[in-house]
Amino acid sequence: MITVDDVRAARETIGDSLHRTPIFSSATLGPSVFLKAELFQRTGSFKPRGVLNKLRSLTPEERANGVIGVSAGNHAQALAYCAALEGLDALLVMWSSASSAKIEATRGYGAQVDLEAAGPETVFERLRELQEETGRTLVHPFDDPLVAAGQGTVGLEIEEDVPDVDVVVVPVGGGGLIAGMATALPDTRIVGVEPASSTALSTALAAGKPTPVSPNSIADGLNAPFAGELALRVAEERDLEVALVEEHELEDGMRFLYQRAKLACEPAGAAAVGALRAGKVPLNGGETVVAVVSGGNVVGETAAAILARQ
Repeated sequence: MITVDDVRAARETIGDSLHRTPIFSSATLGPSVFLKAELFQRTGSFKPRGVLNKLRSLTPEERANGVIGVSAGNHAQALAYCAALEGLDALLVMWSSASSAKIEATRGYGAQVDLEAAGPETVFERLRELQEETGRTLVHPFDDPLVAAGQGTVGLEIEEDVPDVDVVVVPVGGGGLIAGMATALPDTRIVGVEPASSTALSTALAAGKPTPVSPNSIADGLNAPFAGELALRVAEERDLEVALVEEHELEDGMRFLYQRAKLACEPAGAAAVGALRAGKVPLNGGETVVAVVSGGNVVGETAAAILARQ
């Protein structure tokens, strides 16, 4: 488990190397609804926060051996970027059907990319093979205390910018962001949002342990093949709520953010807003709500197709 002190320490470790992202009000969503725009973070998502906190904990020997990660794209880009920032060699294990734009962006930041895995169900097997072969240090996309503590710095910024916040709505994939947020905001109601076709955390909560799933959502950033042990334990301790959204509700949230809030997000980044617009997060009225817009890495063709559908 991590503590709020771990999250505060992560903020000190990150320093001014990353952006403090803005918060915007959204009168259309409600008189007291705000959008935390993590799509404006470096590499286009919240992910560098956790990655940089982890990288700056490595020993000289670990730094010399290089790092390895696994991702559909946003963590890959974050690790590639932060490794370059820290002068480290990075290898990212992705899968052959992952977003070509995210693969190329990862390479563009200077990392090597392995595409031998067929999909998210097998990518962790490939990761283990390469980790054993290379001796690199794993920077896990979600199930690492230092990574989750770094992601929790989003919550510290929300608390400072919206001090009367009652509810924070958070997209959930493997659970690193929600684990960090729930830790950073112990007295705030935290609601996770998963695609109905990608239910890693909901499945883990039902089973009482991380359980493999077969994710298949347009929100590729939330297609984790399992939830992390850390996220599960935080969710159980805090009795966190998890709302499920359908694909058309994700698309509706994305269109709203593009058209009304002028935020060019990806489907995963629209999950919290999609849930609010679909009434999937019960509110009592008068509550101050912050929806995390977690990322903006979407190829133009995907965005155009979603925007064209009404």
